[in-house]
Amino acid sequence: MRLWFSRFVAAIFMGGQVIVHILRGKFNYPNIIEQMALVGPESLPIALVTATTIGMVFTIQVAREFINFGAGQAVGGVLSIALTRELAPVLTAVVLAGRVGSAFAAEIGTMKVSEQIDALYILKTDPVDYLVIPRLVACCVMLPLLTIVSIVAGMLGGLVVATSIFGLPVRIFLDSARNFLTPWDIWSAPIKAVVFGALIAIIGCNWGMTTTGGAKGVGLSTTTAVVTSLLAIFISNFFLSWVMFQGTGSGVTKSI
Repeated sequence: MRLWFSRFVAAIFMGGQVIVHILRGKFNYPNIIEQMALVGPESLPIALVTATTIGMVFTIQVAREFINFGAGQAVGGVLSIALTRELAPVLTAVVLAGRVGSAFAAEIGTMKVSEQIDALYILKTDPVDYLVIPRLVACCVMLPLLTIVSIVAGMLGGLVVATSIFGLPVRIFLDSARNFLTPWDIWSAPIKAVVFGALIAIIGCNWGMTTTGGAKGVGLSTTTAVVTSLLAIFISNFFLSWVMFQGTGSGVTKSI
């Protein structure tokens, strides 16, 4: 527990370092492009599968109850709100934490125990500029894009289920989504994704930079980095949702 707390404090300081370096305009563009390819296109298939199945399952659970209460016309709207406000940004971030955050911790942790990080210092290369910032920028840029794609995939999955299983007309489903959604609902998803992406990158990189104990330490850092990233995502999502949506809901009431 003491080790985890010391790493958590180190992650806060690393976040401060990253902000300072970004304000100074220190970017390693080749590394940024490489990391964006890792975070974005290579994570797209699993993000699409996750979002599509979540949209389908959510529609199965919601449509039956709504139809029983005579509110079948609200299924598309409820799904769209759930995806934009919570499901798409959170679940896409969870997928990225498991796939990319673990990779960051393992790769940088291996560099740490094999003294490659020390070699960077000898070459007068700051590891924050060379390793951390490219991964942070990649996550903060690509995760919002993946989230938007996930929203579309989730809506398509829900549409297929609603029309083929429950017999809801396509037009009613889409009109419901359009009536329920507000511009702020749509903007909230990428805003959350940027925050989640920063958390995943900083935690993964920091846990890698603080790795000790050889191969066993790399495995431990990878596991704890993923767990910490998930906790950070869920906790920050609560505060973001509380700030963004407290007192909202008029769009749903008006549509119904």
